[in-house]
Amino acid sequence: MKEEKQSIPSLIKPSRILAIDLARGISVLMVIIVHTLWIYGDLITQSETLLGSVIHLIGKGTPMFLIAMGVSFTVSRNQRFKLAVKRALYILGLAYLMNFLKFVLPVLLGTVPDTFIQAYGWTVPVSLDNMIYMLGTGDILQLAGVSLIFMGIVNRFATNKFVPLILGLIIVLLSKVVHGFRLGITGVDYFLDLLWGAEWNVYFAVFPWFSFILIGMFFGMWYKEKNRSVSYIFRKMGIAGIVLMVLGGGLCFYNFDYNFGDYFHLGPGGSLYLAGFNLVLLWFTNILVKHVEPNSVFDFFYYCSKRVTTIYIIQWVLICWGMGVLGYQEFGVTGVLLLIPFYVLLTLGVQRLLDIVMGRGKKNKETISKEILKQNNYNNTSWAVKQHT
Repeated sequence: MKEEKQSIPSLIKPSRILAIDLARGISVLMVIIVHTLWIYGDLITQSETLLGSVIHLIGKGTPMFLIAMGVSFTVSRNQRFKLAVKRALYILGLAYLMNFLKFVLPVLLGTVPDTFIQAYGWTVPVSLDNMIYMLGTGDILQLAGVSLIFMGIVNRFATNKFVPLILGLIIVLLSKVVHGFRLGITGVDYFLDLLWGAEWNVYFAVFPWFSFILIGMFFGMWYKEKNRSVSYIFRKMGIAGIVLMVLGGGLCFYNFDYNFGDYFHLGPGGSLYLAGFNLVLLWFTNILVKHVEPNSVFDFFYYCSKRVTTIYIIQWVLICWGMGVLGYQEFGVTGVLLLIPFYVLLTLGVQRLLDIVMGRGKKNKETISKEILKQNNYNNTSWAVKQHT
């Protein structure tokens, strides 16, 4: 039997997990749709229409990106703590540059609508303190930057896959307990807000959002333990996802205000439910990769995945700059439906120009095709080995 196993073609381990790339590429495009609604859709469109409900549901897919981030970090070749810190500082630099470009620069140029400023509860003209507040807004890039440092620490000292999982569950349980805790010290309080802020200066605090990344790290370590079996790990994701959805959904039903609250300041039930929901989505994404022939649509999403950070920055800046011409939350359903493809195409157009300027993307299609071939060969070989055991 051992000789029969060895006669099977050697396992070709994929250097990337295509389902993760596909999910990440889809996620960053969904973000454009969500942000377009938030900035341009009037309150009725956002809260009382089918379009608003569907787009808000799409917005619940953010944890899928974070879980994918955890998996990708764990299976990547560059996991050294020093490299994680360097990457973290780079991401944080881009995060605050993005805030300057999308908020502060338009304020300085006088193109921000008064209605946008008034939505913060401020008066016009905008003060220096107001601009500092906008510059420090905690977005998902701030979360990614801070989380990378913690990921480097966890990866360095965790020899067991259950360590990140247990840490993630602790964060889920403690998030509501520590939300809003401050020491009353300027600067220190801002850092604490990034960790567990309960106000709207930080949208994605480490508590609870880092828990999704840790769940991804758990599955990434499990994936490596199982000889990088893609089918195995995504099947486990699907099962775990259903369990977490039932558990988290039950907690939310019992006490919605505490367990879910609002989307950006989740309680334990909401965190567990969304983790489960997005694990099921990742499982389904792998089904697509396995059973749908390679195609240009998937190639497009893989392209977006490789440029997820720049696409995210570009779309936010363009959408915010557009307020100077289009206004803030002034469009109904028809207007939002027209603006969504406009901003998707505009964002991708700017990204393409950036690729040209930086000389990237020439071999992107060949690389993707090779990755698809590697993973398909690996999946087929793994199935063959299973049949002979």
